[in-house]
Amino acid sequence: MTLQLGYLTLTLVVCLLLIYFGFTTINKTYDEPTRKRKKTVLVLSIILWQVYLGIVGATEFILSYSFPPRFAITMIIPAFIFTGVFVYRNRNKAWLLNLPTKQVFFFQSFRILVESLFVASVGAGILHKEASIEGYNFDMVYALTVPFVGLIAFSGQSSNLKLIRFWNYLGLVVLASVIFVFMTSIYAPELYGADKPLLPLKAITYPYGLVAGCLMPVAAFMHVLSIAQLNRILRN
Repeated sequence: MTLQLGYLTLTLVVCLLLIYFGFTTINKTYDEPTRKRKKTVLVLSIILWQVYLGIVGATEFILSYSFPPRFAITMIIPAFIFTGVFVYRNRNKAWLLNLPTKQVFFFQSFRILVESLFVASVGAGILHKEASIEGYNFDMVYALTVPFVGLIAFSGQSSNLKLIRFWNYLGLVVLASVIFVFMTSIYAPELYGADKPLLPLKAITYPYGLVAGCLMPVAAFMHVLSIAQLNRILRN
């Protein structure tokens, strides 16, 4: 129960931070009543996605090792499609320049807590060690660098935006490596010396599935959004 509460609490905090970033940007960009409408859309969208994840995570439909992976089709892929479409359509919008650059970058530090939950999940038998820092998941290492890189990049009179952009790209590469570890632990367990899937199906049920359906996609979304903003700033 404590571990489940940890996943739920972290998801709540991440969603509240998303709302904070959204409200801050909206307030700087729009006048009333546009502000109210966009804030309502933002909050409702986050709530509806969480409800959807709760419903999907509570069904037996995703509890399968069949290919293609059902949890990816229902949780990860829709979130990634949204990220691509949303950022592409808004890459030249004025509000992008009002996104709090520094806070958005430091936000990626939340992944330290995600990986801490992974370590606890390994101890509880919900994850295999290869999916954590004990194995081949180096996301915590990346997340630990974020505060230090941020302090370096944002110190002084002019920010080193190219460094921040590079670190965002690096963060996406690390996320891709984590996805690779998870997927191969299911469909190519022989890479880890096993003859059957290493990822317990319980790991994709609610609330553990919030990592695949919310926390990981949010990290990717914020990376891509930050890169779009930095590209816009550096072009000007």
